[in-house]
Amino acid sequence: MDSCTTETRIVPLPSGQDVLTAVLRQGAQKLLTQAIDAEVADWIDGHESCRDEQGHRQVVRNGSLPRRTITTGIGAVEVQQPRVHDRRPHGEREKFSSVILPPYLRKTKSVEELIPWLYHKGVSTGDFSEALAALLGPEAKGLSASTVTRLKGIWEQEYQDWSKRSLAGKQYVYVWADGVHFNIRLEGGRQCILVLMGASADGKKELIAIQDGQRESEQSWKELLLDVQARGLTIDPALAVGDGALGFWKALPQVFATTRTQRCWVHKTANVLDKLPKSVQPKAKEMLHAIYLAPSRAEAEKAFDLFVRTYEAKYPKATECLAKDRTALLAFYDFPAEHWLHLRSTNVIESVFATVRLRTDKTKGTGTRIACLTMVYKLMESASRRWRALNGSDLLGDVIAGVVFIDGEKREHAA
Repeated sequence: MDSCTTETRIVPLPSGQDVLTAVLRQGAQKLLTQAIDAEVADWIDGHESCRDEQGHRQVVRNGSLPRRTITTGIGAVEVQQPRVHDRRPHGEREKFSSVILPPYLRKTKSVEELIPWLYHKGVSTGDFSEALAALLGPEAKGLSASTVTRLKGIWEQEYQDWSKRSLAGKQYVYVWADGVHFNIRLEGGRQCILVLMGASADGKKELIAIQDGQRESEQSWKELLLDVQARGLTIDPALAVGDGALGFWKALPQVFATTRTQRCWVHKTANVLDKLPKSVQPKAKEMLHAIYLAPSRAEAEKAFDLFVRTYEAKYPKATECLAKDRTALLAFYDFPAEHWLHLRSTNVIESVFATVRLRTDKTKGTGTRIACLTMVYKLMESASRRWRALNGSDLLGDVIAGVVFIDGEKREHAA
């Protein structure tokens, strides 16, 4: 059987267009290639029983069709798909026609969004027609279940390869850590996905690691951190941001001893308010905002003390919840003010997981452990194309160099 496969080629960018567009188009190219290869293989496998008297298969691959250009939402991509040859008598022959890339298709919407669409729609055969129609137009009929199974296998292998990639030479100035739970339909119970994201020296946000484990477990987080260190991440981040309930905090100094800690104000605010009656929560929330939105550490400390004095007599559990993490809650004041928005919470991760939660709500949970890990990886990979760089990225070099910041500004040296 001819082993030729689909080939796609990026049409050169017109002069003046940005490199990022080319990178995104390469992602679309890869996805389109995988989908068409899987569809052709599915068609041929579906005719495996069609053989001649000598037992030779009658439906096989036979070279490639002429290249054609598909205009996507991010530019032109040249496609050359496999040709399917049916050797049976004329009356029995069937013509293969791709539902992903029909002969008349010359323009489509953002192909690079296919994966999140499929996941969001539940990765179930019944929903693929709707998802594909949204991308390729109403004429698209969808993908078969076995084609999707092939694609999911490819994605799982991509996740496995990504999770073992080298991190040598990488440096993350800031890292964010969180753990999110998902239902696992076929295996029972709930699965927690531990996520570590980072800001590189040029201000780009990157997904560092995804691993299942226990959110509050020191051992689970230690395994994740030791793994990224063993793969080459040997430079301690300057600051780590996360929820106080994570086992991450006990594991962190065992692997990255010099990394400072910053508690997430969004989680802390929710935890403190949960220990107050609803009648006082609106005022208490304003007072908490006054702490971390203060323009200087001195003013934040003053607002902090006021909150404690206001509520400690009647609601000691609320003030204890706040006071125990005082130092870690105010660590961001020692970093550039331009970065404070990014450092005061784990919204960097939370905003991405909003998409993931939409998908699990749609499907009532993922099927298996590996399917959950793959789903999280592919959705976050897709979302990463739209992540913007940190505000004040040019100041990250100063943080790396150990420049001292006071209340978000560089310390002035005496003349």
